Amino acid sequence: MEKFASPGKGNGLRLLRPVKPGELLYRAEPLAYVVTKKRLGGVCERCLSSKKQLLRCSQCKVARYCDAHCQKEAWQDHRRECKCIKSVEPNFPPDSVRLVGRIVFKILGQTPCPSEKLYSFSDLKSNTEDLNEEMKEGLGHLATTLLLYLKVEIHDASQLPPTLDIFQTFAKVTCNSFSISNGEMQGVGVGLYPSMSLLNNSCDPNCVIIFEGPQLHLRSIREIQKGEELTISYVETMMLTSERQQHLKRQYCFECDCLMCHTKSKDADMLAGDEKAWKEAKEVINKMGAPKSKEEWEQVLLMCQTFLRNNSSQLPDTNIYQLKVLDLAMDACINLGLLEEALSYGNRTLEPYRFYYSGFHPLRAVQLMRVAKLQYSQEMFSQALETLKQAYDIMKVTHGTEHSLVHDLMMLKEDCEAGLLSE
Repeated sequence: MEKFASPGKGNGLRLLRPVKPGELLYRAEPLAYVVTKKRLGGVCERCLSSKKQLLRCSQCKVARYCDAHCQKEAWQDHRRECKCIKSVEPNFPPDSVRLVGRIVFKILGQTPCPSEKLYSFSDLKSNTEDLNEEMKEGLGHLATTLLLYLKVEIHDASQLPPTLDIFQTFAKVTCNSFSISNGEMQGVGVGLYPSMSLLNNSCDPNCVIIFEGPQLHLRSIREIQKGEELTISYVETMMLTSERQQHLKRQYCFECDCLMCHTKSKDADMLAGDEKAWKEAKEVINKMGAPKSKEEWEQVLLMCQTFLRNNSSQLPDTNIYQLKVLDLAMDACINLGLLEEALSYGNRTLEPYRFYYSGFHPLRAVQLMRVAKLQYSQEMFSQALETLKQAYDIMKVTHGTEHSLVHDLMMLKEDCEAGLLSE
């Protein structure tokens, strides 16, 4: 790969040789990363693995680790922020403040970072000239919060590197950071990978980014020719064109001109069916919040069941709001142990997922694997094996055969085969 001037987009990345689908094009450790606030205590601060029992930092009592090895590996990043976290308790900084704090300590320590090979932190664009006043005011508040957070380690701004502008740094982080997801595409952290900020957006991209812990993997998902620009999707593509454009404009300060945005190719399908019914579905989704307790999940399931029963003939399952209700109902049933009912909802999502996430898309692979797990729970071993085969055919391209999620898939496949033999 090489950096080049992409017409109308600033910098970009392009290939120096042709590649096929499924090739690992780049592997990068982050310049800095943090666990998101809502996942604190549930994942290891070093490897981002989810575990029920984690060791706790004895000083700040916030950071959690798999074991002594992960804690030792993470100490270089946590050493100075540990005092900062302790100094502001019982409050806790926003994710962006904690991340920028780590970036500041990294710059002060002059620690070299391989992920700056093609593009360094100082090269990153801040787009401050394109921000509206509300965004600028918000970044100003974050800058003030950061100085208070760092005060125990950095007593005043004069101790910061002279070339480091805190406001500009927050602006850079806002439009260049990556949401770090686990293998199942659930967000667990946020990190900065400067060289990967060269990747431009397309709502129909030729590459995908997958994470293995905090390590970023850039993989091709179609044939790409020598000299062709590499693209990823910055946003969820199962959104209306207007909503995608609004999100891209607000966070990244540009309007997408990809073919999918020009043609609005799937917008009509996304809103198919009775308008009153899909607006009601949208309201149901917006009311959900983030359920945790059994009672909250029971309430979610009841709302989903009521909506689906009352609107059974009004909306096709390809309507994006109907599909989101089905996903929510499936999640609620899984959390409540109602696996047979969860499977009934999961089965209904597979065709819409195939339609919206055509080709090699990690979200479709993950959904297929979730449904296969439910089929296995109901001793539907042959159906589960067929579903796993479909998931594997996608994952070997999007994740690669060595990814931990693919290993989990192969273990489930072995369990299904053992179940068939025992019948």
